[in-house]
Amino acid sequence: MSEDVRLVAWVRGRVQGVGFRWFTRARALEIGGLSGFALNLADGRVQVVAEGSRRACQGLLEWLQSDDTPGRVDGVTEIWDTPRGGYDGFAIR
Repeated sequence: MSEDVRLVAWVRGRVQGVGFRWFTRARALEIGGLSGFALNLADGRVQVVAEGSRRACQGLLEWLQSDDTPGRVDGVTEIWDTPRGGYDGFAIR
């Protein structure tokens, strides 16, 4: 089953000023089939919203939780939802 889903993830740690959003976008494009964005939040976290197949979103989440990201990830909180659409590719905001 490959229904489309919406992943919203909040990434904590040293994730601003280290190219985190750029690398997140690059990873999303590498995985393919994802739309959404990565956004710096005022509290130092990065919010990542991705829509696409469950497999693609899960792949992005696994990367966000890995040691392969720039900076340092202390934790990721995620919620799963139904897609809302309206994104043109994967953007850095």
